Amino acid sequence: MRAIAAYFPATLMAYLLGSTLSSIVIMMGLADMGMPVTAGDVFGAILFDWLGLLGSYLPLVAIALLIALPVAAQLYRRLGLPRTATYMLGGFIALVALHLIMEATLGLIGFAAVRTTFGLVLQGVAGAAAGSVFAAACGVPR
Repeated sequence: MRAIAAYFPATLMAYLLGSTLSSIVIMMGLADMGMPVTAGDVFGAILFDWLGLLGSYLPLVAIALLIALPVAAQLYRRLGLPRTATYMLGGFIALVALHLIMEATLGLIGFAAVRTTFGLVLQGVAGAAAGSVFAAACGVPR
């Protein structure tokens, strides 16, 4: 039951952080092109993305973590890897794989921010944060 209860805040963490980091990368790109970008613009874009991606990105993140976290649990049990680090690695791989699989199968990049390696790695960081939240919510020692 703890794992099921921990799954939801972990998914929310990955969604909110991944969306936020994507918005920031895009706004930084606009600023690099010479467009004036204020803090209000950045916060507005983040809020717009949080609300606008609920029906598309959130379900994809939920599915990716639904696959990755049990796999991470099995790796921990069978190989004796450190639990929190294993969940973080699983979350990282889940979000990076999500974007790479979408590009390979659908021929599209769902987030403009993941067109760069930096943006893709940031999505992985959001997944790693989700893995950490999952481990903490499960009561897993670090």
